[in-house]
Amino acid sequence: MKTSSRHRNPVPTVDIVITYRGGIILVRRKNPPEGWALPGGFVDYGETLEAAALREAKEETGLDVRLIRQFHSYSSPQRDPRQHTISTVFLAEASGKAEAGDDAADLAVYTAGDLPHEIAFDHREILEDYFTGRY
Repeated sequence: MKTSSRHRNPVPTVDIVITYRGGIILVRRKNPPEGWALPGGFVDYGETLEAAALREAKEETGLDVRLIRQFHSYSSPQRDPRQHTISTVFLAEASGKAEAGDDAADLAVYTAGDLPHEIAFDHREILEDYFTGRY
């Protein structure tokens, strides 16, 4: 008799680098892991990556964003201490009034030279790649 095996797969997520008022938006997380992070989150079943990025941006910043393009994917099994995730990062732009929402405790605009010390996940690496034009 053959035993069934269950695959353990990484979970898809999206993160969004939103250019806004001369910098990029970061949100301070309400929930662990703590720290500042790019807006983003888990992709819902049946949802495209693009739709997830638009939804997460709206939920966490209150902004309707315009996706410019996919930036890069990040897949280190250690990128999220909760579980193995693979994030597709999008570049986007927005206008309007940004306000922290959903699981964001706060929201701020940062530039390459003034990033906060405590950044969650691998988002410092993503931001370094973005600001240096690595991808």
